[in-house]
Amino acid sequence: MNNLKQEDKEISQKSESILNARLRRRSFLQYAGAGAAGVALMAAGCSKDKDPVGPEEPPVVPIDETVSFGTGDNAVLNYAYALEQLEAAFYTKVVTSPWAGITATEKDYLTDIQLHEIAHREVLRNALGGNAIGGLTFDFSSIDFTKRDAVLATAMAFEDLGVSAYNGAGYLFSSKDYLGLAAKIVSVEARHAAFIREAIKPNSFAEVVVSTAGMDTSRKPSEVWAIVAKYITNKINTSTLPA
Repeated sequence: MNNLKQEDKEISQKSESILNARLRRRSFLQYAGAGAAGVALMAAGCSKDKDPVGPEEPPVVPIDETVSFGTGDNAVLNYAYALEQLEAAFYTKVVTSPWAGITATEKDYLTDIQLHEIAHREVLRNALGGNAIGGLTFDFSSIDFTKRDAVLATAMAFEDLGVSAYNGAGYLFSSKDYLGLAAKIVSVEARHAAFIREAIKPNSFAEVVVSTAGMDTSRKPSEVWAIVAKYITNKINTSTLPA
């Protein structure tokens, strides 16, 4: 009996150790195959882990090739996947080429956001499987990455846009599982938006983006794409998106 109790104790300690351990980026991204639950695992694993080893980048789409999102739920997922590719690429640029005078705290939190966006990108790619579009090419030449104000203003615009994009596309899903996945991602994007807004203007909270009715902003895919198109070099056919 004592041996059984001791064995139970060891199993309990081992389980607790696994749950509390920080997963290295190489490890936590492997959990994407677990489905929607992978979002929570990856978000936890990338919080303070700065290991530069990351996932394999998606195959790059030739510039002269038109990208189609597909139809139905695949189209909505690819739409979200394209936006997550954009955010992941932006924050990777920020972290690898930080502005002069960036504080350790700022870089730490921006790195956390970068890893979250990579996690979102990889979960969506996994959900799409063979229906996923390839890697897009981005043009950030209009952004002055040497200036804190320019970087944070762009980050705020991207995060607010991301939240409004998920809010405006959720009803297009026919699958409850995909809707649930999108809900988990948008809640993290909203946390990013709150942090960036606070970094720009302390105590600004949720001004502008939240209505007097307590509702966040929502944009249709066509409205979102009109804003982000200038940052994407590829030709994108968005006509197959559900409306």
